[in-house]
Amino acid sequence: MELDSSAIGKCSKEHQKIYADWFNYADSDGDGRITGNDAIKFFSMSSLPREDLKQVWAIADSKRQGFLGFKEFIAAMQLVSLAQGGNVLTTDILYGEVDLENLKPPVMEGLDALLAKKRRSPKTSEPELNGSSKLQLSPSTHWFTSSKSAKKVPLSSVTSIIDGLKKLYVQKLKPLEVTYQFNDFVSPLLANSDFDAKPMVMLLGQYSTGKTTFIKHLLKSSYPGAHIGPEPTTDRFVVVMNGPDERSIPGNTIAVQADMPYSGLTTFGTAFLSKFECSQMPHPLLEHITFVDTPGVLSGEKQRTQRSYDFTGVTSWFAEKCDLILLLFDPHKLDISDEFKRVISSLRGHDDKIRVVLNKADQIDTQQLMRVYGALMWSLGKVLNTPEVMRVYIGSFNDKPVNEAASGPIGKELFEKEQEDLLSDLKDIPKKACDRRINEFVKRARAAKIHGYIISHLKKEMPAMMGKAKAQQRLIDNLADEFGKVQREHHLPAGDFPNIEHFREVLSGYNFDKFEKLKPKMIQSVDDMLGYDIPDLLKNFRNPYD
Repeated sequence: MELDSSAIGKCSKEHQKIYADWFNYADSDGDGRITGNDAIKFFSMSSLPREDLKQVWAIADSKRQGFLGFKEFIAAMQLVSLAQGGNVLTTDILYGEVDLENLKPPVMEGLDALLAKKRRSPKTSEPELNGSSKLQLSPSTHWFTSSKSAKKVPLSSVTSIIDGLKKLYVQKLKPLEVTYQFNDFVSPLLANSDFDAKPMVMLLGQYSTGKTTFIKHLLKSSYPGAHIGPEPTTDRFVVVMNGPDERSIPGNTIAVQADMPYSGLTTFGTAFLSKFECSQMPHPLLEHITFVDTPGVLSGEKQRTQRSYDFTGVTSWFAEKCDLILLLFDPHKLDISDEFKRVISSLRGHDDKIRVVLNKADQIDTQQLMRVYGALMWSLGKVLNTPEVMRVYIGSFNDKPVNEAASGPIGKELFEKEQEDLLSDLKDIPKKACDRRINEFVKRARAAKIHGYIISHLKKEMPAMMGKAKAQQRLIDNLADEFGKVQREHHLPAGDFPNIEHFREVLSGYNFDKFEKLKPKMIQSVDDMLGYDIPDLLKNFRNPYD
């Protein structure tokens, strides 16, 4: 699978220099981002109708970030040039047969005079020509270390949806999480790198179902530290991401790097971090997506008793961060072990991210495949408690040609169609990353609000003087009833409440008397964020030509 990293790779150096001057002029505040207002002023010089400019922005800002970087700006200029030449703009026009290398820059009326005037004034920094603009350090970097600096910046002045979410988190959601110790019960506090991380795809499955081979197939090459074999070979969690050179970074190192979104994994201890590593390599696909390769899930008691870390907890942590979760099955390994069942159960709440892949399907004939597919759906039905049927992709995801002797011509055609469907699902991930980030943020805000209600309720139920220990134990034992009281009192949906057993386990280590009382202003602040601030943020960064 090949994802074109951007149009900049197909733009000549000469044209890049021209576009750098244009970008520098259009970027009114010099932060390396062309916002909607900047675009309206600059694009108007093209004299294109509004409908064409609306399409230009929609294609160039395919990730829906709410701004154009230098790469996206070049793509936008190439689209403007094509539109001026009478071409119909479509989403895949830049990846078609157009000779982008020799495509002339568009005609922008009056721009040369404006540039000449600007050259007479002091120079400003130019975007680099390697594809990323030379950004000034985003102010959002400091918001996570000093909440005062976040309060000074009005929401209307942020220049992207992600920066807006960062500001809302530091200003409104983080205080609630800290007050009611949300990070100890549910999820660690978010850092700047959690918002800026690339979309992630996690592969889960029993040993030898082809997880590592699947990643190699997509990258069309191996990655540092990849081991493949019929026995359980991948014995650690491996994050495969983009980097300047090929190398493996140990887990303890990667978990303390501020620019990496893995600091939350330190809660699982050194035992896990010694089984975690990051493989970096330069690759156009990895510029858009990060892959998480996991150890094969084994069957039997050994899996549960001999792991030195919480395997299910780690997969649950990654599931929350990931944009897509692929469950891989082998036609000869359809049984779902107890450990695999626990892992799948830990994905509760992330059903929309899960895709099932029946790999190595060319090893059996059509009749056997029909039976295997039925058996797989039956097995999944007992584990995934959803009324909807899970989407299953059937194919053979490796670099070898399809085994037609077993699958026949019908099987080959089926596998190719299924592979195209799965690859188009993967191609859509970067485009949906910003929407997914908003979705996860809203889910987190709702979970934090309910957590605040629960903790403050437990504090309220404690006696003022005598019998505190007995009262606390009674509350822990009757936690389901207490959840019901909170739900009825505040009219909350039952499905949004946390897992009772896990919550009870964490609660046993706390003194309820030290919990905070309910702070209505904090809850109201989060309600306002969900009801007004986030909708306003999305409205500010929608297509400026809508």
